[in-house]
Amino acid sequence: MTVGVGFCLVFLFLKVQFSASTQSNQVVLLDTTSVLGELGWKTYPINGWDAITEMDEQNRPIHTFQVCHVMEPNQNNWLRSNWIFREAAQKVYVELRFTLRDCNSIPWVSGTCKETFNLFYMESDEAHGIKFKSSQYTKIDTIAADESFTQMDLGDRILKLNTEVREVGPITGKGFYLAFQDIGACIALVSVRVYYKKCPFTFRNLATFPDTIPRVDSSSLVEVRGACVKNAEERDTPKLYCGADGDWLVPLGRCVCSVGYEELDGACIACRPGFYKAFAGNIKCAKCPPHSYSYDDGSQLCYCEKGYFRADKDPPSMACTRPPSPPRNVVFNINETSLFLEWSPPSDTGGRKDLTYNVLCKRCGPGLQQCELCGGELRFVPRPQGLTNASVTVLDFTAHANYTFEIESQNGVSELSSFPRPVAAITISTDQGGPSLVGMVQKDWASQNSIALSWKEAEQPSLPVVDYEIKYYEKEHEQLSYSSTRSKMPSVIIAGLKSSTVYVFHIRARTPAGYSSYSPKFEFETGDEASDMAADQGQVLVIVTASVGGFTLLVILTLFFLITGRCQWYIKAKMKSDDKRRAQYQNGHGPFPGIKTYIDPDTYEDPTQAVHEFAKEIDTSRIRIERVIGAGEFGEVCSGRLRTPGKKEIPVAIKTLKGGYVERQRKDFLKEASIMGQFDHPNIIRLEGVVTKSRPVMIVVEYMENGSLDSFLRKHDGHFTVIQLVGILRGIASGMKYLSDMGYVHRDLAARNILVNSNLVCKVSDFGLSRVLEDDPDAAYTTTGGKIPIRWTAPEAIAYRKFSSASDAWSYGIVMWEVMSYGERPYWEMSNQDVILSIEEGYRLPAPMGCPVALHQLMLHCWQKERSHRPKFTDIVSFLDKLIRNPSSLLTLVEDIQGLPESPGDVPDYPMFISISDWLDSIKMGQYKNNFLAAGFTTLDSVTTMSIEDVRQIGVTLIGHQRRIVSSIQTLRLQLLQVQEKGFHV
Repeated sequence: MTVGVGFCLVFLFLKVQFSASTQSNQVVLLDTTSVLGELGWKTYPINGWDAITEMDEQNRPIHTFQVCHVMEPNQNNWLRSNWIFREAAQKVYVELRFTLRDCNSIPWVSGTCKETFNLFYMESDEAHGIKFKSSQYTKIDTIAADESFTQMDLGDRILKLNTEVREVGPITGKGFYLAFQDIGACIALVSVRVYYKKCPFTFRNLATFPDTIPRVDSSSLVEVRGACVKNAEERDTPKLYCGADGDWLVPLGRCVCSVGYEELDGACIACRPGFYKAFAGNIKCAKCPPHSYSYDDGSQLCYCEKGYFRADKDPPSMACTRPPSPPRNVVFNINETSLFLEWSPPSDTGGRKDLTYNVLCKRCGPGLQQCELCGGELRFVPRPQGLTNASVTVLDFTAHANYTFEIESQNGVSELSSFPRPVAAITISTDQGGPSLVGMVQKDWASQNSIALSWKEAEQPSLPVVDYEIKYYEKEHEQLSYSSTRSKMPSVIIAGLKSSTVYVFHIRARTPAGYSSYSPKFEFETGDEASDMAADQGQVLVIVTASVGGFTLLVILTLFFLITGRCQWYIKAKMKSDDKRRAQYQNGHGPFPGIKTYIDPDTYEDPTQAVHEFAKEIDTSRIRIERVIGAGEFGEVCSGRLRTPGKKEIPVAIKTLKGGYVERQRKDFLKEASIMGQFDHPNIIRLEGVVTKSRPVMIVVEYMENGSLDSFLRKHDGHFTVIQLVGILRGIASGMKYLSDMGYVHRDLAARNILVNSNLVCKVSDFGLSRVLEDDPDAAYTTTGGKIPIRWTAPEAIAYRKFSSASDAWSYGIVMWEVMSYGERPYWEMSNQDVILSIEEGYRLPAPMGCPVALHQLMLHCWQKERSHRPKFTDIVSFLDKLIRNPSSLLTLVEDIQGLPESPGDVPDYPMFISISDWLDSIKMGQYKNNFLAAGFTTLDSVTTMSIEDVRQIGVTLIGHQRRIVSSIQTLRLQLLQVQEKGFHV
């Protein structure tokens, strides 16, 4: 007791150093430092814990509890709090601040002194006065001090506090008690703070989100739907996710300010007078366009000033406009057959560009008391209404008449004006020539291509007729252009016409005084009568057509040879240039930079440095998350938009790191970004950047609209041609060649890890299992842990955990099989153990239905048991390029040929036949041996160059025999290529 009392008396004069820690996402249920009166806590037994109240510098009470019965054994001293109402909490946190004395610094104590105490709790729906029973309490934890003080520390008169926080929950009762058990320690309990966490009320994207309590399960998030602020409306449903630490994560959707309102400091305020906003969205109010106004707050559009209008199709941002003034400077030019009117545009277009013109005609002539509208005898070219050019041609006007033409200009708002439309008018007299000297015109005869006409002369012409002018044109194509001819007699034969076509004729006479007016229009049709002339003209037409056709063919052939020669020259030059550049590239010189070497992030002393070196940091304000599209190993995967200054928004995929992570998970999550950031290839998924300086942590990559390749193929089963599938395989192989050249092994190459964009470009992704290779090309990464995808993994990688580019080549063969089978599961429903045993015994996947022989042979080469015999990705790309350039090599399907090898061990390293006779006998076509020899095909090499036309020419006439021989030639050609290249180098 002496030690205990001494400790307490000394502690009364000590000062403790601590600072309050409060956060906006914490709701405090109890804080002993803020209680003004007595706490009223109970002690059992009464002489166990001592309650001491002091005043701090601000004259506020400090409630402490002390116990120091270290001299007496078997201590069991309890301190119980008052009943604490849990409010909305499911899980609470208890923060203890205390000091504890080092037992070694207290003399005359041996095994009776302790340096820990215990924390308990008990749930209860209400406060009660039931007698204290320790058995009713549940232990939370044993509390130990990080720092204990000694007698020497008491001289400093300042003690540092120990702070410990423990979780309690889930709590289902309305409240609970806390209890502290001393078992023989020298303790001063300075403060107790009880709180729970919540995601506090917040504003995001013009939406409000209420206080939200996290779930007890720290790995799951609470989805909270927001409510748009006043004068805003949903564009996409606004959502936030409440994390276990009381932080808001993964914002989705947004609200936008309604029509007539703009965003300012997180609120939507009304547009000022003189401004408007016609569409909902986060755009600013715009100033009223010219000649418009708004007087009220929150205007959706601006009203036009008097005399100004806005057409129905005009956007609200367009200035109000008015009708145009009339045209200016109308002039005309009249000749023997037509009247040409021309004018200048109006001086005032009304502020619009949709200017058109209308021409109204009035006729004033002898015998007419007043002018009347022109009838249908006049023709306007191109038309009298809606003219876009400031001119028009008038045809078929009457001589000795006065015409008044009123020309009106109009635009898109002319119909909206109630004012009379001003016009420009001009009066023209057509008193040229005299009356028509041509009587009734008749058709004498007509053939398919000509018409004979005759007419009566005037009975008593005042002047002799010099000749006649005949003007004609097709009735269906009335236009400014026409044909004319002359005749000295009152008859004419007009040839060169179209058959079965109606023509319009005008005839006028020429006298020494000039031309008379035209006769009325007469219409006649060709093709009414047959004649000998028609046959002659038909023969001439055939001859002319043949001549023209021959000449055209000659021109086409000349151009073809010129272009072909030029293309061949270009292709050869291009191939030489490409070969030269490729050699320079492989040597690390030339216009292409040398291939970079991959750097393993694990080689960095601080892996975070690798992230900053290879990945670009993105400001979170540039990212707009739209929706959750999946879940990854570390958190949600979302789609969204990335805004880059000076460029348009691009769609992106966003991987997020869920709340409650530990530092190791954060490093593993960002490691994939430091890997992807080193790659730059059109067939490798592109990293846009990372977000590490705010929460949640994100990895942002390009968005692949069509998702993973396996599901995409299953969705479009049978929709692609073989050459399209080869193109898909070529893209994947190109990406893997790039990785292999960098000294990099993927380890998890499968169709599920290939992503497809909207242009059907395939890109390698998912670098979670990827590892680096050493400079030695035969080196392999060895791992002792991690899951291995058995169906896609090479035997040596399964058995010995040795991964290399050769094991990636094995996986690529499986990907080929997945593509050609449209996403079927490799080895179907076989168990993983059966797959391993079957491969060890030499079994290989058979060719999918419709698979070309050449592609299945490539698969089998990828599945060679000896990894050094497998093709390099450089060879695979080269081989696929040759197949694409020669699509006929893909025509032979595996199911069309019997006896093809089904496993790599069966792939022949030499031709199956040593002579043409052996070969023909094997396919039961021995009857054609002499045909081949007589045609000069004496070696297997020469046979591989044969086409189906060559087979026909040597005398194989039966179609079935032709097909069998050609199919066998395809297989023979593939076998010979393997031998000639001494491996796979095709």
